[in-house]
Amino acid sequence: MTIIIDPQGSGISGNMLIGAFVDLGANADKLKQVMEKSAKDFGGVKVSFEKINKHGIESTFCNVEMMEHKAFINYPEFIEKINSLDLDENVKKTSIKVFERIGKAESKVHGKNLETIHFHEVGASDAVADVIGSVYAYYSLNFDAQKVIGLPIAVGGGTVKTSHGTLAVPVPAVVEILNEAKLFGGPVNSELATPTGSAIYMEICDEIKEYIPQIKPKKVGYGAGKKDFDHPNVLRIIESEDICESDKIDVIETNIDHLTGEEIGYLFDKLLSKGASDVSITPIIMKKNRQGSLLKVVCRREHREELVDAIFKETGSLGIRIIPNIHRGIAKREFEKKTIEINGKNYTITYKIGYVNGEIISKRPEYEDLKRIAEDSGLALRKVKELIE
Repeated sequence: MTIIIDPQGSGISGNMLIGAFVDLGANADKLKQVMEKSAKDFGGVKVSFEKINKHGIESTFCNVEMMEHKAFINYPEFIEKINSLDLDENVKKTSIKVFERIGKAESKVHGKNLETIHFHEVGASDAVADVIGSVYAYYSLNFDAQKVIGLPIAVGGGTVKTSHGTLAVPVPAVVEILNEAKLFGGPVNSELATPTGSAIYMEICDEIKEYIPQIKPKKVGYGAGKKDFDHPNVLRIIESEDICESDKIDVIETNIDHLTGEEIGYLFDKLLSKGASDVSITPIIMKKNRQGSLLKVVCRREHREELVDAIFKETGSLGIRIIPNIHRGIAKREFEKKTIEINGKNYTITYKIGYVNGEIISKRPEYEDLKRIAEDSGLALRKVKELIE
């Protein structure tokens, strides 16, 4: 499944994301409870949901009303408060990453370091509720297990009043947060992309595309904005079935002729732990007939620099080849758990299932599960595989 976040019409904000997620099935009552409880120590909010029609588009409006304006708070103290909240760890970690994006943008704009920056609008109770509510809804819909694609963002135009005075739209923090996204001005003289909405978008999107890829739409959710324009002020999120999938990867290569087998094994595990999608090592004949190995690493762009640094550090290589943005066709993948009885004991096994155009092309048990069962039962690994197949 692929999730398309479409802010081309009227930009993006936290409450628009929440509204669209509720439109797609997130539990509004539970969200209200989570948002109000999380924002309590930041001044408190009152949250309500209603169906609203925005220029012919039926959508869900999430209204977040601040109860009290509290004094400005610095970034470390703010994060400490977020860390103390009684939330699922994934929700908490992702929310902190969103706030970190905002904090880094603010610190760069204001010429301060992250430890001394003060959160103004973003540290207010409504912003806290928006971020945590959006992230909670995202996980509740299991969208973290899907590919999320973001489309270009309409940022609006004109000026907006902030705690730093009147600023041009998009405000500097939004420009910094969206520095790797695609954005455009208009279509109205108003702020359309908020720092919170922009940071959530950047954190949960796996890829930014110019256009919607080839998909089969399954369900559409619309989150309403507070303002009224001459066009539908809504954020659209499309839940789709995949017809076919492709993505872009980077390939990193270097030749190795001076590492021991143990050192190569350590390097292999190290690169996988740092985000490599695949690592392969192939025996080769190098210059002057020296025997060596070709290290090839497949990764997503966001992991490339860290992996290159690790290869330099662990191998001492003087040169690394990088082949960026290679198109890769991939089968749709799902995971299915089954309980299998072996020698009178039940074991849970995860199967990885591959689909192309809706047809199953492979169904394999995960190696780690086979290994665990073999060690626990005392059976040979190949015997365990025979029994479950």
